[in-house]
Amino acid sequence: MTLLAADDTSARLAAIIVTYNSAATIGALLASLDASTVGVRAIIVDNGSADDTVAVAAAEPRTLVVATGANLGYSGGINVGRQHVRDGEHIAILNPDLVVDPDALRVLLEALDDDAAVGIAAPQLRGLHDDDRFDSLRREPTVLRALGDSVFGNRWRSRPAWLAETLRTDDDYTHGHDIAWAGGAALLVSAACDRAVGAWDSATYFLYSEETDYARRARDAGFTVRYAPSAIARHEGSGSGQPAPLVALISVNRIRYFQRLHGPLRTELFRLAVAVQHAIRPHDPRHRFSLPVVLNRRRWAGLPAGDPMPAALRAGSGGGIRTSPRLTVAEGS
Repeated sequence: MTLLAADDTSARLAAIIVTYNSAATIGALLASLDASTVGVRAIIVDNGSADDTVAVAAAEPRTLVVATGANLGYSGGINVGRQHVRDGEHIAILNPDLVVDPDALRVLLEALDDDAAVGIAAPQLRGLHDDDRFDSLRREPTVLRALGDSVFGNRWRSRPAWLAETLRTDDDYTHGHDIAWAGGAALLVSAACDRAVGAWDSATYFLYSEETDYARRARDAGFTVRYAPSAIARHEGSGSGQPAPLVALISVNRIRYFQRLHGPLRTELFRLAVAVQHAIRPHDPRHRFSLPVVLNRRRWAGLPAGDPMPAALRAGSGGGIRTSPRLTVAEGS
């Protein structure tokens, strides 16, 4: 199969790709989709890139490029992309800095087809350049799991499940099984799950923890999250290159997620457990920045946040700015 034209009505899959200054990577992802063994439509939502992302993406005539003109965050961009998904299409959520192996989407699609209860299928994530495995599978957060991850990190990888939110052993990644959630770089969401769960929570999560929240809502709606190890996506990732405000935002959004489900006492214990990871790593300036932010809720408002949704892109408006290689037109105006 191949990358399908945006107006192809035969597609079972629509890929939503949220870009931000992704000119250097988006071409490789589109090429990998073109080599996929199942057909897929590509919907690229650009979050106000300052580089040539829109031009690079629009040079592929089969893609639909929605240039938002604003930075809506990851979940906000996904919500814009959902407006262009057809009834019955499953939705692949893909980061622009990864590539998918030819069979990856087919394997994920089979996970949905084999069991109607599967609402989200997650691939195995490996490094784009080194082929190292990303530990992308997660358990539901608890106070003790947050503390265990703060103190031990990648050390003592075989520690008990009650001390680790991240699954880290080789055994965890060699066979398919149901999980609480997986990193949001690459996911396949069933059409039924998308219908039942609805929009991603862009009001709370500009970046980070949006996939935790979405997976929980999917589980609450009766769906499972299935890990499919033979589906391989290769991710460049950001690693140690994350700036300090984003490192702090990761922790703050973990607390925001936990707070939604638990009372004030347990939430404060969770916040302290998360703070430990920053307190015991003072040699890293990103952790020195993050510790006082995590401990002082009044500083949370100063962390990166999304721009307001442009009126033309709001669901139900019929609007949207679509960019082709030749022109930019505002629809529905």
